[in-house]
Amino acid sequence: MDLGLEGKRALIAGASAGLGFGCAAALAAEGAKVAIGSRSKERIDLAAAKLDGAVGLVADVSSAVGAAEFVEQGAEALGGLDILIANAGGPPAGGFGDVEVEAYMDAINLNLMSTVAMVKAAVPLMKQNSWGRIVAITSISVRQPMDQLILSNTARAGATAFLKTAATDVAQHGITINSLQPGLHRTARLENLGTDLEAAANSLPARQLGTAEDFGKVAAFLCSDAAKFMTGVAIQVDGGSYPGLQ
Repeated sequence: MDLGLEGKRALIAGASAGLGFGCAAALAAEGAKVAIGSRSKERIDLAAAKLDGAVGLVADVSSAVGAAEFVEQGAEALGGLDILIANAGGPPAGGFGDVEVEAYMDAINLNLMSTVAMVKAAVPLMKQNSWGRIVAITSISVRQPMDQLILSNTARAGATAFLKTAATDVAQHGITINSLQPGLHRTARLENLGTDLEAAANSLPARQLGTAEDFGKVAAFLCSDAAKFMTGVAIQVDGGSYPGLQ
């Protein structure tokens, strides 16, 4: 299937590795012009070198100011903006009794306000061409909160509500806004949480962990012309782990 992404200008946050890089690779494979961001110049330069013609940007999206500046920087590098993948690393693990109030504010800035700022900066640029695709990477914990991830559960639920509301408001301009809720994928984040990868894989109906490459292909589809009638949706990409009907 031709996804109609040839020449589209795509900006991906948190893309030096993991799911962000998987999205960037999938979009680049479809012919999109790609710019990717990370806080580390060394890491983003290495990642950009793996993608033909990609632009690497040093950016810190953990604050609303930094997130908005990243979109401005990316649009300047690409000559405009058609696609945004809003992504940021996850906050530290912890449960109710372990986490102080200040940590909630950090998590909200990282996983809610950064998304708000990126979307707010991107939409006016997309309106210029009456076409745009925004995909935010959240977590399956939005749908079913996970133990010891209270910060992620809280902040990303708020982000999902924002994205749903914003999608309704901008749909008339040819802009779609959706989110993807990853489950267990073989990434550094999962390893850093101390997860037993073999046990995690065996816990899933699919009996295997997801890959960044396959996740990226789902994101690329949501950015395509074929998905133009999909907006305001939150889709789990979890190997069948979520047990609910909705």
